Amino acid sequence: MAATTTTLVPNCCALRVVQPTTSIDSQKISHVGNNRAVIARTMDMGSRRSSSSSSSTSSKFADGNNNSNKVNPVGILKEKSLATKQFAQFLRERYKALKDMKERIAEQDEDLVEFANAYMSMGMKRQPEHMVEFYEWAPGARFCSLVGDFNNWVHSRDYGGEGYLGRDDLGYWRLVIQDKLREGEVKDDLGQEYNYDVDYDRGDEDIDVGKLMDDMDNEYWEPGEDEFLSDQKLELLEELFRVTVGSDFHPVKMEKDSAGNYRPVDSNSSNNEDEKLNLDKFKTEVDSHMENWLASRAGSRTGSNLPPITVVDDGTDPKTLTLVDDPVWRKRVDAKEMPMAYWEAFVKGRKAWAKKYEACIPHGSHFRVYLHTPEGPLQRVPAWATYVLPDPEGNLWSAVFWDPPVQERYVWQSERPAKPRALRIYECHIGISGQQTHITSFNEFTRQVLPRVKKAGYNVIQLMGIQEHADYSSVGYKVTNMFAVSSRFGTPEEFKHLVDTAHGMGLMVMLDIVQSHAAPNEGSGLASFDGANDCYFYSGKRGHHKRWGTRMFKYGEYEVIRYLLSNLKWWVEEYRIDGFHFHSVMSMLYTHNGFAPFTNSLDDYCNQYVDKEALVYLCLANDLLHQLSPDMITIAEDASLYPGLCEPINQGGLGFDYYVNLKPSQMWPWLIDNVPLEDWSMTEITETLMNIEDPGKALVYAENHNQSVVGGKSLAEALLGSITNDTKAVSTRTLWTLQGMSLHKMIRLITLSLGGSTAYLTFMGNEFGHPGGVEFPRSSNNHSFSHAIRRWDLLEDTGPHSQLATFDQRLMELEETQRVLTQRPARLCHVDNSTKVIVYTRGPLLFAFNFHVSKSYDIYKVGVQIAGEYELLLNTDQLKFGGLGQLEKTTILRTSESLVDELPNTLAIPLPQQTAQVYQLARIWDTKKSRVSRTVKKSL
Repeated sequence: MAATTTTLVPNCCALRVVQPTTSIDSQKISHVGNNRAVIARTMDMGSRRSSSSSSSTSSKFADGNNNSNKVNPVGILKEKSLATKQFAQFLRERYKALKDMKERIAEQDEDLVEFANAYMSMGMKRQPEHMVEFYEWAPGARFCSLVGDFNNWVHSRDYGGEGYLGRDDLGYWRLVIQDKLREGEVKDDLGQEYNYDVDYDRGDEDIDVGKLMDDMDNEYWEPGEDEFLSDQKLELLEELFRVTVGSDFHPVKMEKDSAGNYRPVDSNSSNNEDEKLNLDKFKTEVDSHMENWLASRAGSRTGSNLPPITVVDDGTDPKTLTLVDDPVWRKRVDAKEMPMAYWEAFVKGRKAWAKKYEACIPHGSHFRVYLHTPEGPLQRVPAWATYVLPDPEGNLWSAVFWDPPVQERYVWQSERPAKPRALRIYECHIGISGQQTHITSFNEFTRQVLPRVKKAGYNVIQLMGIQEHADYSSVGYKVTNMFAVSSRFGTPEEFKHLVDTAHGMGLMVMLDIVQSHAAPNEGSGLASFDGANDCYFYSGKRGHHKRWGTRMFKYGEYEVIRYLLSNLKWWVEEYRIDGFHFHSVMSMLYTHNGFAPFTNSLDDYCNQYVDKEALVYLCLANDLLHQLSPDMITIAEDASLYPGLCEPINQGGLGFDYYVNLKPSQMWPWLIDNVPLEDWSMTEITETLMNIEDPGKALVYAENHNQSVVGGKSLAEALLGSITNDTKAVSTRTLWTLQGMSLHKMIRLITLSLGGSTAYLTFMGNEFGHPGGVEFPRSSNNHSFSHAIRRWDLLEDTGPHSQLATFDQRLMELEETQRVLTQRPARLCHVDNSTKVIVYTRGPLLFAFNFHVSKSYDIYKVGVQIAGEYELLLNTDQLKFGGLGQLEKTTILRTSESLVDELPNTLAIPLPQQTAQVYQLARIWDTKKSRVSRTVKKSL
């Protein structure tokens, strides 16, 4: 028999039997007067189920979100051959902090996913009970109310009261605003709910309430239980309480003597031997009394389906007994589900609600939260606002209650695409994606840009600046409202349409998420949200970014963690986002935000400047996201390359899928600006591209938005200058233009193929050499949009831009068909600084580059491992790519048996100046059998 508890629950259920959690041995009963007992602990059925769930969740937390169940907090040190006691100790302490936080979450919020569900209740939500409910976290506030156009911005009308209708101990405020009863209508009975998504629901029909309740009882209770417990459940519990405690209800402490008998120790009680009661006799009396009592009750058949109630002594505590029931009965009761489906029969539809009520806060209403703090009153855009708009002058921002009628809500059409084997990411900014001098909308992007991305051969779009930001010129990196899509691009429904359309094209959608810092705005953002308490951010210097002036989150604060994790889950669930590029992780990881010298020692990653709380948060974020979807993509942008970014959490890593390899995008502009082309080092190029951490987990690119947007120059600007489509004919192009176009193609090809990664990215327009940089409208340029556009019209003819675009499309096609990014790591065959030639293989593919500015090689011999025929797949010098067409007739190359580059076979490759080719090993020769060959499968 197992331990159990009982509790009095008025009018809702009968005697409840609760299975204890694995961490509780038994539910105890303390001895009281006259050798009777009183139940010391009560639990309800919901607690039992959540406890069971928490138990399994705690086990899951201990393992992390990775495939390996073995926990070794310093596992990455062995994996990476690192040795330092200080860093090992730091990893152990960090993992302990992570484990403690997960245990706290399991204890207080069931599990990590449940913990991140706060967005379901926070902010403003319409509730079925014909009302709007508003939650806000502002622990530093003394008073909280809502002001908006629905109450003429009067702060004294809709405010939080005391207790449940006000502020709780954690600083959460709850406000309830009831819908307005229309004139002549009668107020609903307590508990009446409405389904606003349909015109009519089951509650609009005539319902026999008595029959419904009878059906509910008959479905739930067994014979005997239903007859007795539905009418006399309280009497049963009261009688059990009376017989175990005593009719006078005066507890008397007891002690057990060496013979196993209990005697009262209260000074007012007699110690007469006659008052001693043997334990067995006590149990027999209780059992007998309850059996007789049950049998005597009118309407009860004997109570045969009720639990046998008895008392045992487990011998562990002389002052306690354990109340137990029959385990078979308990198992049956535990398996029961409460008949909640009957509740749905009373819910009415939207028509009934609209007839009786007027919405207290209509869809589209503007509002702010009014807080009174020790420093005085203030108004804020709610932290959980999902849509935000400025006033007509663009100064004062307000939240918008986004609650459209069901017919105006977007209906999802497409399934999420599966995660591809390799990522070809197209980085986009919605606002500058059009060619008109205005801010491009979600709808325009959906119609005009998504088809281009699909045609270009990319399989992921990464969107910048989606989170609301009051300052457009910040490119979206000074986020003011974490849960809101930027209203300057459109509405939440229009953004859903964009994501859904992308999914329908087979494109995954990622966000460039900003949780590493936030805008310093106080009116429209989170800064000083509840006054000087500043609940979301660190105080003092630590709370301000050292270079950008933005605010730094309190990553160790429980409610801030809830806020940030809920933010991630919100984008996944509400907008079906498939992954996140975590912006500027380095800003989070160090209290100096990464703007301090690094010593190239592991001490840099565990000294006093490392934010352990931020590291713990990133582990939680990755754990959560990979629980939400096995296809989730997480990318860390961290210039410091913190050890273990992409390693399993339970091995001391942070759990990201990819990290950004910044080396190529830093090398190419530096070479172009500082080193003459004839002096470029082939050794330096290959070492930079190949010498990377965690091959296969790096995201590489020749350039991203940084080179175009943040005051720099794109590769096209640096290589081509003011190239225009007026130079359509090759004969009219300058040598500089020809060299620039050649290098533009070669740089992209070698970056994609030699970097050893499974992810590649390009910024919107850079693939076709977009002229000029990007400059967002600001006061310094008289708020001009002339450089905040993309010139798609340049692709409408056969000029240099369309030729570069055609090459990039062929490059993506090559990656897709030949699986370039997922082939074995590249193997160098030949690197020569004097001839400026680089040759390497990757799987069955051979890549050959001639970077020389003036020398072409009709025959350039290089060594290869495998003898056979090599078929030309890609040639950067093709006419359609803007080249000179010098190898148009070359298709097949054959090896000869001679030792070159310490490799057994030789391949003679024609290499015009500043060109590159890709060959596929199409046929392998068996050198032992006079060129008997076999064809290489195309799927290699």
